[in-house]
This record gives sequence, C-alpha cells and structure tokens, in this order.
Amino acid sequence: MLSASPNTGGLTAACARAALEAAAAAGADAREIRLNGVGVGLCRACGDGWGTCLTGHRCQVEDGFQEIHRQVVGADALVLVTPVYWGEMSESAKAFTDRLRRCEASAGEASRLKGRPVIAVAAAGGSGGGLVSCLGSMERLIQHLRARTFDLVSVNRWNREYKIRAIAGSAAAMVRELSGSAG
Repeated sequence: MLSASPNTGGLTAACARAALEAAAAAGADAREIRLNGVGVGLCRACGDGWGTCLTGHRCQVEDGFQEIHRQVVGADALVLVTPVYWGEMSESAKAFTDRLRRCEASAGEASRLKGRPVIAVAAAGGSGGGLVSCLGSMERLIQHLRARTFDLVSVNRWNREYKIRAIAGSAAAMVRELSGSAG
C-alpha cells in the first residue's frame, strides 16, 4: 500500500489506514510505504529522454525509488492513496508513479504489473474539488502499467465516513479474490 501524504493524521492517512487494516484482517501480508519519507526524486528524462527505463525497465537515478519499485513489482496487489492537490496526485505520488510508469509501461505486455489488481484512492480534504481529474490520472497510470483497476474511490470530508468503510470493503474483497475465496 502506497500512501502519499505528509499529514499522518488527516483524511488521506485515514483512508490508507482503513485499506491496510482491512487487508491485514482479510489475511494479507499488508505493508504501507509512505512515499513522503523515502526520498524518491523526480524523473530526469535521462539521455535522449529515455535512460535504462526504456530498455532495462529500471531507473538509473539512484535514490529511494529502486527499493520501492522492487517491492511494488513483488506485490500481488496495490493500493495507492493520495491527497488531491490542484486536481492531481500529490507531488510524492507523481514523482514515484512517473518513474514507475517509465519503467513498467515501456515493457508493454511484459510489464511486471500486468494484471495486478489496483485500488486507487483520491482524498480531497479541502474544497473536495479535483477528485475526478485525479482519479482519471490514476486510472491512466493503471492502464499504462497494464495492471487491472480493482476500484477507484473518491473521498472528501463530506462522504468520509461511508467512503472509509468502502475502502476497507474494497481492500478486503481484493484480498479474498487473490486468495481464491468467494464472498
């Protein structure tokens, strides 16, 4: 589970906690990676715009990205939770996902994330605006990675209570699907 907010007590953190706890309760070995604390820098568009991400499907910029990329491609499923800033994912989410997209989408059908279920959560705590455009970006990311959209969830301060339950339900359902158990 990737969370992308610097605020450990806000709406995004509550969404991430709900997904993590529900997945663990359903039997998953669920882990949270807080993207704000791992030192992932921006894509540098190396060389002629493509470095080793195009041919080797790995980023040549050495920082916190490599370890998270390894964990993400080793995961059976993903949950990405981000606050909505200006109608987009947070800067830490964009930095990571831009580099992930270059490494995995460039592999085409050989993407190591092909078919993996992904839950994308956009949490807009302020005005509540920008949810649709943020989820649209997250859905395009999932498509580029050749992963599978399991659920797209928009949360704001007005629907927080029932959407937190929906996130938990979605995470538990994804774990059940992966374990082969119905219901």
